[in-house]
Amino acid sequence: QVQVVESGGGLVQPGGSLTLSCGVSGSGFSIWPMGWYRQAPGKQRELVARIAGGGSANYADSVKGRFTISRDNAKNMAYLQMNSLKPEDTAVYYCRFDKRATFYWGQGTQVTVSS
Repeated sequence: QVQVVESGGGLVQPGGSLTLSCGVSGSGFSIWPMGWYRQAPGKQRELVARIAGGGSANYADSVKGRFTISRDNAKNMAYLQMNSLKPEDTAVYYCRFDKRATFYWGQGTQVTVSS
């Protein structure tokens, strides 16, 4: 049984930084890609960043240069470092673990960017 758990959300002022963490239970973590997604009120869930097992990453245009995705395969963890946060980054952020043809989602963590 695979479980995905996010942590690290909160309230931050515009221009601030926040790091989200995602832990995954089970074996084979290092092989499969991980992704961070977000969903703002009234909007569809969108991809923020994705990282392959080998470490190559891709980002949504809206976060390029501000967000960094990383993973620690020894700890079954993935991270999203978010800098220069903007009010439009406010959303529930979800971690997703893609193992074979199955997507495993976390419960989400709220990020609010406001003064």
